[in-house]
Parts: sequence; structure tokens; C-alpha cells
Amino acid sequence: MNFQDWWKLFQEQILNTSLIEWFALAFGVSEVLLAKRNSVWLYPTGIVSICLWMFLLLKVDLYAETLLNIYYLVMSIYGWAIWKTRAQDAENQVEWSDNKEITIAVLISTLGFLVLYLVLKNFTKSDVPIMDAFVSSTAWAGMWLLAKRKIENWIFLNISNIVAIPLLFHKKLPLMACLTTFLFIVAIFGFLDWKKIIDRKKIKLA
Repeated sequence: MNFQDWWKLFQEQILNTSLIEWFALAFGVSEVLLAKRNSVWLYPTGIVSICLWMFLLLKVDLYAETLLNIYYLVMSIYGWAIWKTRAQDAENQVEWSDNKEITIAVLISTLGFLVLYLVLKNFTKSDVPIMDAFVSSTAWAGMWLLAKRKIENWIFLNISNIVAIPLLFHKKLPLMACLTTFLFIVAIFGFLDWKKIIDRKKIKLA
């Protein structure tokens, strides 16, 4: 497909986007913007978005992405519980991960990828098992780090995003691909904002 074909497809999807899809987009964008601001409200907003995306992803046979959203749902409830108990000390909770936490995040990504790839390859009709499994497993690690308010969550989530963008174009979902591109950019600023929080904390302690 050339650019004109993609543009035509994009326009068609805009025109044919259902109300559910628009709500999923709106809540998805709001979730990331709230995460960037280190706000606990990212979680209830995200839960709404997650449920809507699961419905949409199943329609295009992105099974690992659907599993990813089930995990998102669990981690959102977990993260919401943690963040609510520490709401009065939000900035002080933002930290760099220690070696143990990075190791756990890498293990989540690696083991998640292997399991998802084998499941997708052998038990589904997915035509992109490697990319689908990679997007999901790296995002799993990112969500775990986000729940713990670790700045590296933005790195893992953006590794997932940068692979998800061509995957969504491959699935002829340019609207979702554009949303993911936007989220990729927001995540960069999220990382920078959280780094400023950490730097301010260091200055206070100096």
C-alpha cells in the first residue's frame, strides 16, 4: 500500500469509527496523560479503556494484545491499590529501579514473550506471533514497573509502543497506530517529567 492508500484507509476508519472506539481512544489518551502527571486517577480511567480495547482487539484476532489487556486490568487494580495508600507522598514514591526490580522486569518480558509466542504459534491463527508476543510481554513489564512508580516503566512501555506501531499498520488499523505514536511521544515526556521529580528529590536530600 502506498501513502494515498493508507490515507484513504485512515479517513475511512475515522468515518467508520464506532462510539466504543472513540471512548476507548479518549480514555486511553487520558490514562497516559494522567500517568505522566503522576496522578492516581490514571488507574480508574485506564480500567475503562482496557475493557473497551479488549472488545476491539478480539475482533481483529490480536490474541496476545487481548491477554495483555487482561493483565493491564489486573495490574491496574493492583497499582490503584498501591497508589491510593501512598497518595499523600506521591512524588517521593517515584524512583529508579534497583537491580532486583530490573531483573524481574526483564524476566517478565523474556518469559512472557516465550510463553505468548508458543501459544500464538501453536494455538491461534495469528500471522504475527513474534511481534504480537513482543509487544505484549514488554508492556507487561512496563505496567509492573508503573504500579511500583519506577521511572523505567516509560522505557519498557515505549519499547512496546515502537513495535506496536508497525504491527497495527500491518493489521490495517492506522487510527490505533496513530494513537500509539501519540502515546510513544507522551511517554518520552513522561520519562522526562518523572526524572525531574527524582532530581528535585535529590536536591532536597542534598
